[in-house]
Amino acid sequence: MDFKEYQKKAWETAIYPNKGKNIIYPALGIGGESGEILEKIKKILRDENYKVTEEKKEEIKKEIGDLLWYIAALSTELNINFEEIAEKNIEKLSSRKERNQLHGSGDNR
Repeated sequence: MDFKEYQKKAWETAIYPNKGKNIIYPALGIGGESGEILEKIKKILRDENYKVTEEKKEEIKKEIGDLLWYIAALSTELNINFEEIAEKNIEKLSSRKERNQLHGSGDNR
């Protein structure tokens, strides 16, 4: 499955208030799912002495999938092609790598 197909299928499953005119709902979902991923990793550090079991990996994989869904939904709400986002991100990172600018901070390095 490519990003274009994923974005379309994700949108077909979207059920939330004012779908199609609501960037807030998926944006909040991104924050929530990111937090859930971080919580699972925090508990691995705290309870599992940094050992990532297959069970924990599957739990994190599900949360990453949920995060992906919200990113696709926000992209659709903003009428942005999800595949283009992925392509542009790789272009940006490749350029930074070529210029030895992967380290550091700032959006326009």
